[in-house]
Amino acid sequence: MPMNYLHRKICSSARWAADVAERMPEMLADVDLGDDVLEIGPGFGATTRALASRTTKLTAVEIDEASVALLRAEFADRVEIVHGDGTRLPFPDGRFSAVVCFTMLHHVPSAALQDALFAEACRVLRPGGVFRGVDSLPNPGFRLLHIGDTMVVLDPVTLPARLRRAGFGAVESRHRRGRQVRFLARRT
Repeated sequence: MPMNYLHRKICSSARWAADVAERMPEMLADVDLGDDVLEIGPGFGATTRALASRTTKLTAVEIDEASVALLRAEFADRVEIVHGDGTRLPFPDGRFSAVVCFTMLHHVPSAALQDALFAEACRVLRPGGVFRGVDSLPNPGFRLLHIGDTMVVLDPVTLPARLRRAGFGAVESRHRRGRQVRFLARRT
């Protein structure tokens, strides 16, 4: 996982998990997840904990093998945890009602790989399915926390066109400068 020691400590903390749980209802307020949801890049599982009770079936794909082991130990009976890469998802076309990813896209090592992840998210969605993403934008604290990390920040101006090129129809995107970008894209 492309994260430095301090970043890993923060993201694996109970405080971070509590903050994510508190913010999750607002992050999904305008989203109908449906019955079969894929989470890409759950990391230490704070978002997975907050999502597990919001859908009938949750699958999470995580690239970091150590994180996969921790996630499987915690969620073995509630969430299908798959060791895999979001740019090459091991699922059939049109399986999921929704795909979500939270504060992980900036850890994808290039814009080209982010675009591949977007295309894969579109591929595995059912027609009408939604892709919700939330990611951080740079500010001084964010940059400090990411020293030594992989950090390829999304450009909120170009993001809607990138999602459309990946195959999505309707795309909504909004951002708060120096805070976060949030998008909702629908597979047509």
